[in-house]
Amino acid sequence: EVQLVESGGGLVQAGGSLRLSCAVHGSTFDDYAIGWWRQAPGKEREGVSWISYGDGKAIYANSAKGRFTISSDRDTVFLQMNSLKPEDTAVYYCALDQFHRSGFSMSTVHTRYDYWGQGTQVTVSS
Repeated sequence: EVQLVESGGGLVQAGGSLRLSCAVHGSTFDDYAIGWWRQAPGKEREGVSWISYGDGKAIYANSAKGRFTISSDRDTVFLQMNSLKPEDTAVYYCALDQFHRSGFSMSTVHTRYDYWGQGTQVTVSS
């Protein structure tokens, strides 16, 4: 069974950095996409960044461009977050789309993603 485990969240001051990790366990898929979403209290889930496992292609939401970098190393996906702002405070989740294939556009719709981690809290103080 596929399991995703996030780590790396915490409390940081505005302007600081955090690196989130998403470890993928039990995958037998030859290719897939991993996405990061976040959800703040009282707000809808928001997509942040996505990466294609096979070719490393990455895309970012406007809120993440220029500040966040997604990368992968074997079965772990990282989200490096710099210049953090209080509005980045949320629970961050990673998720896997088993039907994605390299060379095709990644879905940014959360319903496309079948496997989800438990989330990691990121709190940015002002």
